[in-house]
Amino acid sequence: MTTRLQEELTNVPPVKLSVQGVSKSFRVKGACVQALRNVTIRVDEGEYVCLVGKSGCGKSTLLNLIAALDRPDAGEILVDGSPVTQPGRDRMVMFQETALFPWLDVLGNVLFGLKLKPNLTKKDRLEVASFYLDMVGLKSFTHANIHELSGGMKQRVALARALAPNPRVLLMDEPFGALDALTREKLYVDIQNIWLKRRKTILFVTHNVREAVCLGDRVILMAPEPGRVIEEFDIDLERPRDINSVALAEHATRITRVLKERPREQEVDE
Repeated sequence: MTTRLQEELTNVPPVKLSVQGVSKSFRVKGACVQALRNVTIRVDEGEYVCLVGKSGCGKSTLLNLIAALDRPDAGEILVDGSPVTQPGRDRMVMFQETALFPWLDVLGNVLFGLKLKPNLTKKDRLEVASFYLDMVGLKSFTHANIHELSGGMKQRVALARALAPNPRVLLMDEPFGALDALTREKLYVDIQNIWLKRRKTILFVTHNVREAVCLGDRVILMAPEPGRVIEEFDIDLERPRDINSVALAEHATRITRVLKERPREQEVDE
């Protein structure tokens, strides 16, 4: 590993993501629909946090606000105490749809995000891209065309592309939702091993409770109408975790019970 690559892998300031009292509404067919109401969460440096909730609870909306693809109506989003006002390389997003460029090969897709990063030579970019392709197990597919890859392999390329610019926060919006069960289970192991190596700060959106327990240090439950945080759970299981383990299933069952019961309780209270 060259000195330049070592610098790229280690030169990331401490990060804390803070969402403070964020609300967001949209106009739908002339009506005002509130997607988020007074959401407050915190993600510490190197923490893997999973947002869980049913469709329509505002999980993806919150990720878009953190990425500054949209702006909140109220509240504030901070990274290391500085307000988030525009998109930036410090917050990379990985979507359910891979959004890869079909006219570029695997290496070209990973290099794309590095082209806008300053102070890197062509040799530096190639070394960084090769490092991450090796990390996601695709080094032998460096020059493969995107249409030649399976769904799981495409998500590996998308993950390498998101990691390559060395973002301070990785935002993952149901990235495994469209994959078959066996492919997802393999990626669960892979993403855990990558996280153990890089300790990247990750905010991961999913509607799958077991997936959240398998991957996260902490699981944050959200309820819809309007989207709000209802409870948080620390997950103290050792990594790498097996999604089929009894201990993991017990955690998931407990969280699922709360997810089903708490919204109804709050509606009665309100």
